[in-house]
Amino acid sequence: MASNPPAQCCTVGVKHEGEPTGTTIKVGQYDAYVAEPKGKKHEGAALLYVPDVFGIWQNSQLMADQFAANGYYTIIVDIFNGDALSLERPKDFDLKKWLTQGSDGKNPHTKEAVDPIVELSLKYLKEQGFTKVGAVGYCFGAKYVVRHYKDGIKVGYVAHPSFVDEDELAAITGPLSIAAAETDEIFPTEKRHKSEEILAKVGQPYQINLYSGVVHGFSVRCDTSKKIERWSKEQAFLQAVAWFDEHLL
Repeated sequence: MASNPPAQCCTVGVKHEGEPTGTTIKVGQYDAYVAEPKGKKHEGAALLYVPDVFGIWQNSQLMADQFAANGYYTIIVDIFNGDALSLERPKDFDLKKWLTQGSDGKNPHTKEAVDPIVELSLKYLKEQGFTKVGAVGYCFGAKYVVRHYKDGIKVGYVAHPSFVDEDELAAITGPLSIAAAETDEIFPTEKRHKSEEILAKVGQPYQINLYSGVVHGFSVRCDTSKKIERWSKEQAFLQAVAWFDEHLL
């Protein structure tokens, strides 16, 4: 495995301040959040934002808005089918059970359940006329960026990835950028080095940036009152934008 399965560190974080400016739509039966450029936009280019376990919430919406502010039509589709996590959960919350069964026992968040939603999302973007489709994936969502180059993703960016299998990483067909945390039990040093080894063999353009002083989840859920965390979050975002500007446009 190129990164370990999600753990409790995937389910903690800080809600960020701001007012989302996008709109809510339906993609098939699933809720989605759309952020559209209000000024200069990159014609034909769109980003599919595949979120962490918190799904469509304040932080992911604000980040989608920022991608839109940089010229990219951005959409987040509810890959958890109405069952994303919240920051406040019981102390005995069972992450593994939630992943395999969902909160009600009938709504799993396995690849068999998530893959069709990602495929539908990419189909939607194609139907809207977008010909240059990139994808960003955070934590849980990273796996589904890596898995779906075959379904139309041309360029990918992932941050603190979890649950990515080595064969999935080896199968990518386009450029991939990774933002990694210095302290990360899900994507530790040995997994990062293994990913580098795999990507070197794949032969596609790749980038792995390591941010010191931060932990798993920093690019979405960090404490922005702490200078090093805020700076790393901002730099990881700029890393993504620069990557798409170079390889998608």
